[in-house]
Amino acid sequence: MRLDKWLWAARFFKTRSLAQRAISASQVRLNDEKVKASHDLKVGDSLAVRIGEYQWVVKVKNLSDKRGPAAQAKLLYEETIASREERERRMDIRRWGREPAASIKGRPTKKDRRDLEDWTGQTDDS
Repeated sequence: MRLDKWLWAARFFKTRSLAQRAISASQVRLNDEKVKASHDLKVGDSLAVRIGEYQWVVKVKNLSDKRGPAAQAKLLYEETIASREERERRMDIRRWGREPAASIKGRPTKKDRRDLEDWTGQTDDS
């Protein structure tokens, strides 16, 4: 079974071409090794799949080259406990720990400066 087909069937990627791109960009590792999209996958293999800032470490339980419902796709692999905990931790950090300055873009405007002066009680004339 081709690695890219399995990743598509297991619903890690929406299309096979996206799976192939991720494999060629070294975002997918099979047994801690860089592989090609056409590499043969076997039951019991370990996969590390990075999508964005999240990483899944899974063990292949079943093989399928047909994409089915999400419930059926979850039967194809088993995620490690450490991987799930780390992914959930990163989701919580992202959800609750937004950077306050992330919404600020560029230099402050004249209005921003005046609002800051009003808030701090300072003026440049002093």
